[in-house]
Amino acid sequence: MNITFIFFLGLFFAMIGVIPPGLLNMTAAKISLKEGHVRGIVFSIGVCVIVFIQTYLASIFARYLSKHQEVIGILRAVALVIFILITIYFLFIAKSEPKQQKEPKRRSKHSRFFQGMFLSAINVFPIPYQAYMTITLASFGWMTFEQTSIMAYVVGAATGTFVTLYMYISFFDKIKGKTFTSQKNMNRIIGGITGVISIVTIINMIQDF
Repeated sequence: MNITFIFFLGLFFAMIGVIPPGLLNMTAAKISLKEGHVRGIVFSIGVCVIVFIQTYLASIFARYLSKHQEVIGILRAVALVIFILITIYFLFIAKSEPKQQKEPKRRSKHSRFFQGMFLSAINVFPIPYQAYMTITLASFGWMTFEQTSIMAYVVGAATGTFVTLYMYISFFDKIKGKTFTSQKNMNRIIGGITGVISIVTIINMIQDF
């Protein structure tokens, strides 16, 4: 099996999963707008470290997850609670910071790296998504569950995630200064996105029940 082909499969399907506006890409854009391009990239690297681990675990346990739907159900239930709390925070608690506040400029880059790891870790959706994708690709004969095949796919997935986050950072950097990129509106966008995700998750859980 061509590992380059598997790498691009991982890159492609990771981009498909991250392209829709969500907590991670919007947060990366927000950090870039507030604190600079470099800190947005540092945050994105932190995200990709966890994505690498999540995708690897999803690949290893793909067969198990496909035969035990209750595991995916538990993951979705935990994610639902987390996203509801995030929605409440960004819509009703988070407030715009005063313009004169200088703290973001002095904040360590390492804190953004670990923030990226944390937010990516509580976003458990990539696990069932990548488990499903690896099983599907394996059924088509496009990849196997051998170590080299899995690693090629995992590296591709982490790379695809970073590319998508960088695209968001670059896009919002070009339109910074526009009204809807203010912190207040960015909070509303993130809260609205996580709210929609929560609603969709609830609907899916009801349908499965």
